[in-house]
Amino acid sequence: MENKNTLYNLSLKQTNKSNALAYDKNYVASNIDTTFGILDGAYANTGVAYAKFKMAVDSGKCVSENCDYEHKQLKILEAAPKKSLQFIQTLVDQLATTDDTYYDVNNNYVYLVANSIMTNKPGFSKTEGYNVYLNLIDDGSQSITFEGPLFPSPLVINSNTLLALIGAGTDLVATTPDINKDMLKLLTDVGVMAEGAADEEGNLLPGATIDDEFVLKNSDGSYDYEIIDIGMGKGRNILKFDLDKIKKKVKPFINAEVAGLLQQEQEVVAAWNVFISKGSSVEEDDQMAQNANAGSTSWSYEKHLPLDQKRKQLFEEKYTEYFMNNYLKQFITQKLPTVEQDAAVFDLEQAKQAKSDKFLQDNKLN
Repeated sequence: MENKNTLYNLSLKQTNKSNALAYDKNYVASNIDTTFGILDGAYANTGVAYAKFKMAVDSGKCVSENCDYEHKQLKILEAAPKKSLQFIQTLVDQLATTDDTYYDVNNNYVYLVANSIMTNKPGFSKTEGYNVYLNLIDDGSQSITFEGPLFPSPLVINSNTLLALIGAGTDLVATTPDINKDMLKLLTDVGVMAEGAADEEGNLLPGATIDDEFVLKNSDGSYDYEIIDIGMGKGRNILKFDLDKIKKKVKPFINAEVAGLLQQEQEVVAAWNVFISKGSSVEEDDQMAQNANAGSTSWSYEKHLPLDQKRKQLFEEKYTEYFMNNYLKQFITQKLPTVEQDAAVFDLEQAKQAKSDKFLQDNKLN
């Protein structure tokens, strides 16, 4: 089912974005019917039903003791229109997640089809064999049913069940967390950036750097540079960073961030599938024809929820790698010295010899 979800979701997304139907002359010339009349069938006979129950109560000719059943049905019918509108709006809001930029294609594709019907997307009209309708149920709940060629069976959603799921913090479609926003906030929270690296709102400023505390130094307090070859026999110094110290500093903050994410496990699955598993950054995703997805390493909403401890630990490990590689790495890669004379270009062989001589001298090996 996972492969089917991915295939159908990607195909439907591609079709909706392609605008291909606009160039189909037969389709453009046809008259499509999008008037589903979702409420029509449900309320067609409610007037008669209401009159029947009302007459029974007024005449005292009820089938139940003290007219309890009839009174209950009258209250249900009176409340039904408002409940129907609220139910439809709640469902529309839930299905709208399928339009999100970083929608996880491992979600059940039937909700993308349902959203296409509710939003009147081309190709999902009554003319193409689709339908959606509401039913009133005797217990006071309501249901909405979706039918059509891409549904393996009718998709039925009950109003009370939907509200119960939402109340428990569960959605029909998993929302992918804003990883870019979370990671940028982490950068300013973890305590490795130099003072003044962020503005009052916590946004990193141009020229932000890692705090000097995390830059490697020699025993005499001078910077321990790495020498890189820039060609033509020339070289230059770049700063070296204490990665172990940085990771130790970062770890408690990432642990707390992951613990917060795990309060909504379906969102963790979405984050894993869209970003964390493959390590693709938001910028890389934005440059792709379609967003990256975990493919064979994806987690299934049906099979892997609730997440076991092994997957929770794996998510934390990969989340840390993601932060280090896609966000922190830019601040520790080929950074020039802050000491002006140390930033100058120099003769590579002479510098290497001088560095070797200094090592021997510092360690009293000459």
